Amino acid sequence: MAWNEPGGNRNDNDPWGTGGGRGGDQGPPDLDEALRKGLDKLNQFLGGRKSGSGGGSGGGSNAGFGAILAIAIIVVIGLLGWQSFYTVDEQERAVVLRFGEYHETKNPGLQFKLPIIDSTRLVRVTNVRTAESTGQMLTQDENLVSVDLQVQYRVSNARDYVINVRDSNQALAFATDSALRHEVGSSTLDQVLTEGRAALAINVEQRLQTFLEEYGTGLQIVKVNVESTQPPSAVQDAFREVQRAKEDEQRLVEEAETYRNKVVPEARGRAQRLLEEAQAYKEEVIQRAQGETARFTELLNVYKSAPTVTRQRMYIDTMQNVLSSSSKIMVDSKNSDNMMYLPLDRLMKGGGAVSQSSSGSGSASGSRSGNQPDIKSLTDQVIQEIRQRNNSSTRRGR
Repeated sequence: MAWNEPGGNRNDNDPWGTGGGRGGDQGPPDLDEALRKGLDKLNQFLGGRKSGSGGGSGGGSNAGFGAILAIAIIVVIGLLGWQSFYTVDEQERAVVLRFGEYHETKNPGLQFKLPIIDSTRLVRVTNVRTAESTGQMLTQDENLVSVDLQVQYRVSNARDYVINVRDSNQALAFATDSALRHEVGSSTLDQVLTEGRAALAINVEQRLQTFLEEYGTGLQIVKVNVESTQPPSAVQDAFREVQRAKEDEQRLVEEAETYRNKVVPEARGRAQRLLEEAQAYKEEVIQRAQGETARFTELLNVYKSAPTVTRQRMYIDTMQNVLSSSSKIMVDSKNSDNMMYLPLDRLMKGGGAVSQSSSGSGSASGSRSGNQPDIKSLTDQVIQEIRQRNNSSTRRGR
């Protein structure tokens, strides 16, 4: 039979404990009665007694308070147990503070802490963070320059990052500004704007890392990038003109260097050739002098053995060398008769010159008519030479 089957019989299967006392009442169960019975069972489980025993309402109120206190204790124990365990990610480190003082640093994994007593700070140590700095500052030559800087960094020491500095990011910003102004103030405007930008980034990175280590921030600089360096907007046009002039200067210097690289090797080659020619001439003169000396020595030995013959031979050789380049003719005649000599070689040369001068005017005539003036002029010259010879011989005869 079902527990809620109507009838007058007592039903012990009624979960609400009403039994058949209500007769045939089929209304909803009494919630207060059900709550009271549940508290009684909890009290019995915790070693208490039922609310109905003892005598009166005082026992029931004590039992209810004890049950609530037990529930509160269980809840508190559960919460404390839940807060005692935590997980540290692979990219993180956990800094444990016990009563507000540093205790230890936990590695990745499931970790335990004392509730209420310990507190933890999770710090990411693997990801690279970025900070930017922008400002105008004075250079060494008292010029204003605007510099945009980007700093990439990460946490290298979680304990120092949490304990030593209240705000590590703000400390990094102050240190970056200080290092940048120091390096820019030690450089000229041209160095900051042109070829010195790479050196500026390296120097700022080294100085900034030194500052962070002195402050104990627990940060490590990964890289410093100088995004842009430019003069103030009021003088940018003038600066561009200066830059163009410097580029032109650099271009001219490179052209001059190219010309020098071309001319200098050629000059060195010519100088080397002259040196080699001079050395060859020196060797030639020395060899010739040594040969002449050897020939003279041999000739001296021959002269000592036959002086007369050697002297005549030397005279003939000398006269031959001297007169071979002379245009005069020496004729040795034993009698007093005059000998006529016609220098035909000179006459031919003179005739050729006359023929060349007359060939321009008589170019219209043929080759046969062009030869006739040459022969005629040659004949005239021969006759004139004969007459001059005769006249000179007649005057000598008188």
